[in-house]
Amino acid sequence: MRRVMVMGSSGSGKSTFARRLSAATGLPMVSIDALYWQPGWRPSDPFSFERRMTEAANEPTWIMDGNYISHCGELRRGLADTIVWFDLPRWVCMSGIFRRVITSYGQVRPEMAAGCPEQFDAEFIRYVWTYRRQQRPRLLAFFKGLRPDQTFITFTHRRQADDYLAHRATGLVTAGA
Repeated sequence: MRRVMVMGSSGSGKSTFARRLSAATGLPMVSIDALYWQPGWRPSDPFSFERRMTEAANEPTWIMDGNYISHCGELRRGLADTIVWFDLPRWVCMSGIFRRVITSYGQVRPEMAAGCPEQFDAEFIRYVWTYRRQQRPRLLAFFKGLRPDQTFITFTHRRQADDYLAHRATGLVTAGA
């Protein structure tokens, strides 16, 4: 395990998992949101974002938290040896989003870019609400491009992610470490 993509809906727990996996393996965590967003929740210009994504993807080791398959998705998929997908029900993701807004409102979360405090954003809530219908099919198509030598892990319950970290990640050693 040297390059790990952690994907799924917002609110599924993928950032928390990526941080915990990073701590267990020593692999550096890369938040794609932190690469994309600029202070004040301004999106990066496409050229700069693509450059930052390419540089991060070409590092020898990483755990990348986020989807953004239209930006270096093929490159990251080709370089990753492990893909972790949080395929959780809508209600779990929505409750995760609301809990996050309540507990972190006005604060910048560790995986976010500086100057992007947690806020209530109706458009974002709508994105999470429609994720299974609109984004999930795109990820399923993306996963069809995986190679047989890549490890694909799907979590349908948060407890599975916790169990994975408790029982498997502690024994993982990165090559070359």
